[in-house]
Amino acid sequence: MPTKRLKDFLDSNKVKYVTCSHSQAFTAQEVAASAHIPGKQLAKTVMVSLDGKMAMAVLPATDHVDLRLLKKAAGAKKAELAAERDFKDLFPDCEIGAMPPFGNLYDLDVYAATSLTEDEEIAFNAGSHTELIRLAYKDFEDLVKPQIADLSVAA
Repeated sequence: MPTKRLKDFLDSNKVKYVTCSHSQAFTAQEVAASAHIPGKQLAKTVMVSLDGKMAMAVLPATDHVDLRLLKKAAGAKKAELAAERDFKDLFPDCEIGAMPPFGNLYDLDVYAATSLTEDEEIAFNAGSHTELIRLAYKDFEDLVKPQIADLSVAA
């Protein structure tokens, strides 16, 4: 079951979505393979620090975040990958590393890769390492209002 916070948010906004259970997987590519979803449709959430402030970078599972591009998009002086210890307490309702890309539910800025806008649907971790949510990309964008930018490169 998706986190209560996420499910309640989607339901209260009358968003159509599908949950998908899969065998336990930890990397985005393992999740995509386990759930039989193309890697470019699986949105992974990468926690970053922008000038010392936590934020989410959301990109296809097939890509890597490019900190130089992200720094430019965010207008930050410094961009770096966040250490797990720096963000694990921000998501008390999620397994570590399985947070959904809904930074708005956790008071975090969200930067989404331009390439995610190319697909009608995206899927993402629903707060655990065994469940995904799939929904229309437009609904994600309407609800989260991420800053869309070129911030990733193909792996």
